[in-house]
Amino acid sequence: MNEEKQHVRGLKSGNRDSFTYLYNKYCDQVYHFSELYLTAQQDVEEVVQEVFIKLWEARDRINEDENLKGFLFIVTRNLIFNHSRKSINQEFYYATVLSALEDEYNVEEEIEARNLEEYIDQLILELPPRRREIFQLSRREHKTYKEIAVLLDISEKTVENQMSEALKYLRKNIVLLLLFLS
Repeated sequence: MNEEKQHVRGLKSGNRDSFTYLYNKYCDQVYHFSELYLTAQQDVEEVVQEVFIKLWEARDRINEDENLKGFLFIVTRNLIFNHSRKSINQEFYYATVLSALEDEYNVEEEIEARNLEEYIDQLILELPPRRREIFQLSRREHKTYKEIAVLLDISEKTVENQMSEALKYLRKNIVLLLLFLS
């Protein structure tokens, strides 16, 4: 049995060390995914905290043979939608609320989460080369705008503008996909 499965079993039995292990393993991924949609750092941190609270609360319903990363992705997505509902049109909000209210995690949701993650990766590949490079330095390598500007010999304002455009593009296309799927 792999280490993650052991910790998921530990989590199910209320073991706080197992919870801490899983938190440390997935916290950054949840944080950076949340940053794609939420601009305020306080909102991002709140979503991360809520995701792991929900993980703890749902621990007895988690199956160690299913993909924990997929579960966390779905919970994160639903919480982001709840945080963003004021800025998202009503039709989109109603379509996603049903998903957010579901108590059970199932294989169909895991497949949906994987497909969405692959779609996001594909969207990133479709960005213009320089914008994609800036986006990846920021989101995958966790470099600050200042570090990126120095590394690429461009202004911080250019980095900020490129990131803004990349995030707009991703948000627009992900909203369109989710509207299409709902």
